[in-house]
Amino acid sequence: MIKKVSLDDKYKLENKYILVNGTQALVRATLVQKSRDEKEKLNTAGFVTGYRGSPVGNVDLQFNKVERLISNKNIKFHPGLNEDIAATSLWGSQQAELRGESDYDGVFGLWYGKGPGVDRSGDVFRHSNLAGTSKNGGVIAAMGDDHSGESSTVLFQSEYAFKDAMIPILSPSGVQELIDYSIIGWSLSRYASVWVGLKCLKDTIDATEIVDGSPDRIKIIYPENPTKRGDLSIRVGDTPHAQEERLHRQKLPAVKKFAFENKIDREGFKKSKKSKIGIVSSGKSWLDIEHALELLDIEENKADQIGLTTYKIGLVWPVEPTRLKSWAEGLDTIIIVEEKRKLLEEQIKNILFGVINQPKIYGEKDLNNNILFKNEGVLEPVDIAVKLATIFKKEIKLTNLDKQVDYLRELLFPKSNAIVEDRTPYFCSGCPHNTSTKVPDNSRAYAGIGCHYMALWMDRNTEGYTHMGGEGANWIGEAPFSNRDHIIQNMGDGTYNHSGIMSIRAAVAANVNITYKILYNDAVAMTGGQSHEGDIGALEILKELKAIGVKKVIGVYDEKEQLYLKEFENVVEMRPRDKIIETQEELKNIKGVSAIVYIQTCAAEKRRRRKKNLFPTPNKRVYINHEVCEGCGDCGTKSNCVSILPIDTELGRKRQINQSACNLDFSCINGFCPSFVTVTGAKIKKLETTYFEFPEFISPKLPRIDKTFNIVITGVGGTGVVTIGAILAMAAHLEDKGAGVMEMTGLAQKGGAVHIHCKISEKPEDLNAIRVALGDADSLIGGELMVSASNKTLSLLKRGKTRAVCNSVQANSGEFTRNRDFSLPVEGMQISLKAKIGPENIEFYDTAKLTEEILGDSIFSNMFLVGAAWQKGLIPLSEESILEAIKLNGASIEGNLNAFKLGRWSVVDLNSVKKLLIKREEISSDLSLTDIIEDRKNRLTNYQDSKLAKKYEELVNKACNLDENIGISVAKSYYKLLAYKDEYEVARLHVSYLKDGLEKTFDNVGQIKFHLAPPLLSKKDKNGHLIKKEFGSWVFPILKILAKGKYLRGTIFDIFGYTSERKIERNLITEYEKDIELCLNNFSQDKINLILQRCLIPQEYKGFGHVKLKSIEDSKSNIISLMSKIIDNNNLENIKVA
Repeated sequence: MIKKVSLDDKYKLENKYILVNGTQALVRATLVQKSRDEKEKLNTAGFVTGYRGSPVGNVDLQFNKVERLISNKNIKFHPGLNEDIAATSLWGSQQAELRGESDYDGVFGLWYGKGPGVDRSGDVFRHSNLAGTSKNGGVIAAMGDDHSGESSTVLFQSEYAFKDAMIPILSPSGVQELIDYSIIGWSLSRYASVWVGLKCLKDTIDATEIVDGSPDRIKIIYPENPTKRGDLSIRVGDTPHAQEERLHRQKLPAVKKFAFENKIDREGFKKSKKSKIGIVSSGKSWLDIEHALELLDIEENKADQIGLTTYKIGLVWPVEPTRLKSWAEGLDTIIIVEEKRKLLEEQIKNILFGVINQPKIYGEKDLNNNILFKNEGVLEPVDIAVKLATIFKKEIKLTNLDKQVDYLRELLFPKSNAIVEDRTPYFCSGCPHNTSTKVPDNSRAYAGIGCHYMALWMDRNTEGYTHMGGEGANWIGEAPFSNRDHIIQNMGDGTYNHSGIMSIRAAVAANVNITYKILYNDAVAMTGGQSHEGDIGALEILKELKAIGVKKVIGVYDEKEQLYLKEFENVVEMRPRDKIIETQEELKNIKGVSAIVYIQTCAAEKRRRRKKNLFPTPNKRVYINHEVCEGCGDCGTKSNCVSILPIDTELGRKRQINQSACNLDFSCINGFCPSFVTVTGAKIKKLETTYFEFPEFISPKLPRIDKTFNIVITGVGGTGVVTIGAILAMAAHLEDKGAGVMEMTGLAQKGGAVHIHCKISEKPEDLNAIRVALGDADSLIGGELMVSASNKTLSLLKRGKTRAVCNSVQANSGEFTRNRDFSLPVEGMQISLKAKIGPENIEFYDTAKLTEEILGDSIFSNMFLVGAAWQKGLIPLSEESILEAIKLNGASIEGNLNAFKLGRWSVVDLNSVKKLLIKREEISSDLSLTDIIEDRKNRLTNYQDSKLAKKYEELVNKACNLDENIGISVAKSYYKLLAYKDEYEVARLHVSYLKDGLEKTFDNVGQIKFHLAPPLLSKKDKNGHLIKKEFGSWVFPILKILAKGKYLRGTIFDIFGYTSERKIERNLITEYEKDIELCLNNFSQDKINLILQRCLIPQEYKGFGHVKLKSIEDSKSNIISLMSKIIDNNNLENIKVA
């Protein structure tokens, strides 16, 4: 029986147990505080402000979602222009009633910001904390720290910045304590008149848990000594000297007294007369300690037997000394476990220094001064467990942990069988950064913050970066001492608005030669597409740049943006985006500061707005006729777009457009290739599906929950994998079980890897750390093969414990845009997973094919795997609760319910499921030699005539008679040379195959446009390359005529045959025929690899025009080298390369 739940429950204060993530917990906390004030007859208001950044990147999104709800409670959310301006605003909120000019008794405030924002706000933190807070107000500062550097340029720990400003710090150990400590924090802030820091890590703020959200859960005691509430509050006419004295003499002692009376610090394993060794920790590390002790099978009774006690510190600065001393009394040894720099250790050593029978202390170092708990990186529960066991063995002679320690050490240093690296994040399909970050040859650029940072690994002549807002200021110091005369600096509009304008002003003042390239994409893209504070537009940026003295400002724009160009042209010169390179080259020659404002809306934001009809959708689609395509990859080079996918054909790997992912950017058309056509009015064809009914299934035996059941879910950002974790957590909540989910996303929304850690327990209180430890996964739901087979995932799995269901194919990688031949070792990745957990413990499914062809959309792939996992007994939840959670989620309910059932059915009877697949033509690129020869003969007959096919067969047969592998190589390569794609062939392939291809892909195809560069009609660019032009449907009859002109090929009437490209292609045929004859005449077994290499070189001749000519040029030296070795002759006079 499941309980009734709604998604709004999390904010209804009458609901006790709620399912919330850390960000939602902060929203709940403000509502709880308002409710508590009302019960005290206080008429307070709330004020929330800050600046987004991982892991607090979604705070503003959550508060905006509930704007009406919080407004009704007089809680105002106002996103800050930047972090220190936001903090200053909160300082002001504490003065609202100070002069009798407010209707409120006080304003409680919440600031949020990432570690860099903490750093830049140090001045206002210090000032405002000295000034104090309102008696009925109070301020919490939620510091978002990224200990592991998953989405940051620095691995942040912000406690020392708060300590330096003398701001007390609370460090919660989960979502429950985010709410609890927020209430405690506001109370402490009111009592001691200080700001209070709230530590927010991914493990808390990005976690989802079932918590007790009762408003009256926390009982607050306001001590009467050393001060009364209100005696220390902010005041008019204060002086710096008085503030400093009050802080040290009264406020900080009051903080410690408040912590003592309210028992913020507490014991975990209770201290007894037997206790001789104690562990101290806080925050996320406390959860790691609990997990580490679980790994050692030490629970409370065993802890008492061996003399172990634990102590959790909630207020990590300043540490309250009285309870700590009382707990430490009588202990021989104390172990302090904390991640990053040792904030607790230095305080505890000072507090316990000189006490009677002072205990030995292990912390960063052991007693021999060896590193124990490192400062760098993060701590792992398995490593903590090993080190604790080592100390226990030495200090309390506990020796029965040796076997567990040996096993845990194996987990720490596994023999890796991963054959792929972690998936690299990439710019989204149609992302403006794909074009805006390009720089001219021989130029160098600095990266920016956010999405711009990814340009560092994309072959963009981009290296180096600064903190947010410092972009380009580093060049002021570098330029006077550098031989380089000019630099390009990337900057986003979010950074510009936040603080970047100051660096540009500094560069203007220094008169350095720099071009700022400011991307106006109308969104803060990396953190969720938020709008800019103040709604600054591209036109305002252009005007401001001119106003501050930038010498030359040019606007570059995507012509699909529908700008009011006249308005812009009244301010600056405007150019279309295909002029981005030449614009940078022009500005490079201007002395002083110049700027480009590149205007193109964020691709992800376009998709969001289009769903709401808030952004125009171009009435145009791109299609690649893969019969024309050569697989050269120039479209990927030009567009950098991940919606260009590989398609394997009989003639090798070519390109296709992922129509559902395509963001209609159209920059791929710039690839020098005639295979691209655009069509108007077209709608993506909905796949036909077969009618079927689901059979009845026998329900599986659900797995037993032993303390916690640990599920790891993998996938790629943007595919809905995060939703799976949320649905499982909700299903557990419906059953009154405990659940914790943590999203390990980093840059995942940019096509990077996603790891969801999900723990389910019988009771909420059984949960500790949500992050799944090494080797501790009970099940894996592998939504994407590459992520599932990465070292990061494999390290969480264990043979004999982990069972898995996994997608059998990988998603496209950004590497494919730069490497035309890039592919992933699918079979090898599957073997890696089988080797890790045993082949009997994993099943693979082609989820995209099954869901797309049977349900009509591959978006249901992840839910298919959930159904398969449940049927295999990998999820300890009832079907009823999972299905209800799907309904509550509200997205594509019917499709997801059917996907769950289809996954179940595939486990029970996969053969019956496969019978539902529509019999589409399967293209195989792995033909036999006979099939290859017959296929190519038919193609050559259609290309020219049977005479050419016979010529082909004669040379191939010679090669086959000598060696089959050589025969296959010649069969493929000789065909490629003979069937060079001239104007007649391109026309024939469009006439013969285009219509059918369009009809299979789209419905309602309207006007067709071709994108061609006819050599006799096209202009050339500055590099001498032909420029493509768009031709309407009127050209199709001409193509039909041109297709029939194939019989002119090679004759004196072949007007195209006189171009240098065609001459080179014909020469290649002649030279290949000569070289193959030489290879066959000089054949020996020891030369077979050399001959094979020579035979296959034409496979590298890909593309059209200058693209193909470059690939030919690149092969020349290799041909000469190979042929010299094959004919045993260093005299190369007889070897001629076309």
